[in-house]
Amino acid sequence: MARENLRYAIQVVESLRTREPDAYNTLVQRTGLDPSEPEAWSRAADNMYVPYDDALKIVPQDDSFLDREPWDFRNTPPDRYPLLLFYHPLNIYRKQVIKQADVVLAMFLLGDAFSRETKKRNFDFYDPLTTGDSSLSSCIEAIIAAQTGDVEKAIRYGMAALLMDLADVGGNVKDGCHIASMAGTWMMLTYGFGGMRDDDGTLSFWPRRAPQDNAILRFPVTYRGQMLEVEIASDKVEYALREGDCLRIRHETEEIQLTREHRLVERPVSKA
Repeated sequence: MARENLRYAIQVVESLRTREPDAYNTLVQRTGLDPSEPEAWSRAADNMYVPYDDALKIVPQDDSFLDREPWDFRNTPPDRYPLLLFYHPLNIYRKQVIKQADVVLAMFLLGDAFSRETKKRNFDFYDPLTTGDSSLSSCIEAIIAAQTGDVEKAIRYGMAALLMDLADVGGNVKDGCHIASMAGTWMMLTYGFGGMRDDDGTLSFWPRRAPQDNAILRFPVTYRGQMLEVEIASDKVEYALREGDCLRIRHETEEIQLTREHRLVERPVSKA
């Protein structure tokens, strides 16, 4: 993500310099930006190293992760979680065990950089090693599970995110609600089952069928000042432009133009 942010900053600065010189000059004046800085950002981004294991075809959590012994999950009692409350960090960090889905999170945030097969391999590898001690983990795992077609795990992790406070899953709701997990629940429904993506500046959807018969998932999205409503049933999805004049979206690979006169379109939902 650091590399992505640097590259995006370079694009923004270059766009302002060539297309909006007044805005560029204001940026330079207010921030003290030196003209040579974007080149330094580019070198830093290019030199950032992301490990890859050719044998397992996964992205290791870090350089030494695959050299460690797996955590003894079988002999860890259920009442000894979260691990950080019962085991010394130096013991935990020397094992193959992770608190939350870090690599899986990267594959959600940079979804267009990884194929579905790559996401599935990494999800299948890290899922049994992830304790879920973090309230931020279940929603992300639900999204990637849905994107890779594992509906059963998408529902299970989605329910864990949904019930984080309602069922006091972590046993600590007395200390306050998990606000980020609440946002993650919305993300689980929209990005997971709704299949929403915005990788290249165009809002796109790869919706999954509602998990139960006769169930409907409906949500609004305000995008660039216009409101789109998405309704997903067991066999179809409807896109309706509720506010705005014109919005271009994608349903899977199909381009759809929603206008004031043509506000509602209907498409089939993948069963995969």
